[in-house]
Amino acid sequence: MFSEKANKIFQDVINTYHVLNTVDQPFTNIYNKETNLLEHLLYRKCWIDTVQWHYEDIIRDPQIDPVAALALKRQIDASNQDRTDMVEYIDSYFLEKNKSVSVKENATINTESPAWGVDRLSILALKVYHMHEEATRTNATDTHKAACQKKLDILLEQRVDLSTAIDTLLKDIANGDKYMKVYKQMKMYNDDELNPVLRSQK
Repeated sequence: MFSEKANKIFQDVINTYHVLNTVDQPFTNIYNKETNLLEHLLYRKCWIDTVQWHYEDIIRDPQIDPVAALALKRQIDASNQDRTDMVEYIDSYFLEKNKSVSVKENATINTESPAWGVDRLSILALKVYHMHEEATRTNATDTHKAACQKKLDILLEQRVDLSTAIDTLLKDIANGDKYMKVYKQMKMYNDDELNPVLRSQK
């Protein structure tokens, strides 16, 4: 199943990141884009999410230097753009894969595209990893660990449900029972013409 492959790749990415555990480490995609395109995209997607997860931790430091915080905010903005781009690349993969499917007359569209489900699954993998860390942290209180274990149990259940939903959606698309569209991002705040602050400085 697709979700089994995706969850394994996400776990591999997160484990690899935490060997050095720094946002500044170099990135190497272990999957060849030409021979393993889907795996290549999933690996890159989760790496972006993992780095951004730690950006978000860093920027919440109450003692962070304001200049450093602004620079980090720019990195987060760039990371968000990369994340959205990767979602579109993954959806494009699914569109290409299913381009010859005969869509049934009564087919319906889903509330979100497959890749936005994958986006949620990648973030969920990060939540599971870090909640497990908290549930097993040796210097935490028993109360803290017990509370985190309860949250972890819910996250694991959520991952099963989301994985099932994504697999079902992909099956429905392949069978023509569902169809998908990709609405390209229309972000305004990065655009010199659409953001009034940027436009006023031209």
